[in-house]
Amino acid sequence: MTHYKTLTELHLGNHWDAPEHPLFSMIGCQSACTLGNREFTTDCYVIAFKKIKSGVFMYGRTQYDHDNGCLFFAKPRQIIELKDLQFEEKGYMLMIHEDYLNGHELFKEIEKYSFFDYEVTEALHLSPKEEQIILELHSKIQGEYFNNPDEYSREIILSHISSILKYAQRYYKRQFIDRAQVTGKTASKFNDALKKYLDEGLLEKKGLPNVAFLADQLFVSPRYLSDLLKQETGKTAMELIHIFMISEAKNLLRLGEKGVAEIAYELGFENASYFTRLFKKQTGMKPLEFRKSQMN
Repeated sequence: MTHYKTLTELHLGNHWDAPEHPLFSMIGCQSACTLGNREFTTDCYVIAFKKIKSGVFMYGRTQYDHDNGCLFFAKPRQIIELKDLQFEEKGYMLMIHEDYLNGHELFKEIEKYSFFDYEVTEALHLSPKEEQIILELHSKIQGEYFNNPDEYSREIILSHISSILKYAQRYYKRQFIDRAQVTGKTASKFNDALKKYLDEGLLEKKGLPNVAFLADQLFVSPRYLSDLLKQETGKTAMELIHIFMISEAKNLLRLGEKGVAEIAYELGFENASYFTRLFKKQTGMKPLEFRKSQMN
């Protein structure tokens, strides 16, 4: 796999015209855009808008309507790969080298946008109105990029990029709601995956389930899963794992057949002290205190 450290290398490797700026570039992505047949990594943040003519984009295993445009995001050193897709004429990519953000508030702010950790298959699908807003911001960036850049250009470009990211955050929340209506509540599927993990005896074999494993079972990326669950329940994936495990612990404590250490081991905890701390955090009581309260 090829890794491009500079934008100049990236443009040369993909047979694009040389970038107007060594740390920021934008290209139009036509139907013959070579990105669709390549796999590579860069030291850049990538924001890409595309209208798909043919080919399949999936969210997990759910196919979505792609009559409108979609946005996808990639962070530095994330693998970028699209295959067997043809695009309409309208499309673009913004390539923002890490160093372009130095000294700007977006340098830290960009890290809070979790969609840079999503897979390409978890792209943002835009409504016509949303698409128009994004394309207008792109047009403003394009004007700064190509028309006599000066000492104000970088600040103006980054302010428009910041706006794109804020709109994307809003639109993803809308998409999470739409997705739930199409595929059902993710939280229910998440709890089903946890129960299956428990029923198959994986707790004692592998310990507590992690978010990456459960995300793989649901065919989404870990960050996307956590954001979906946060939208639906107000809890992160890890918080829901803890809630599920403490619920199981309560059932075992009520039975009164096993000691705290034995229950902790059975539920995949490495030691009883960690289990006790988590149980008290969730319930306000230590395990033995909870057991006594159930006996009264």
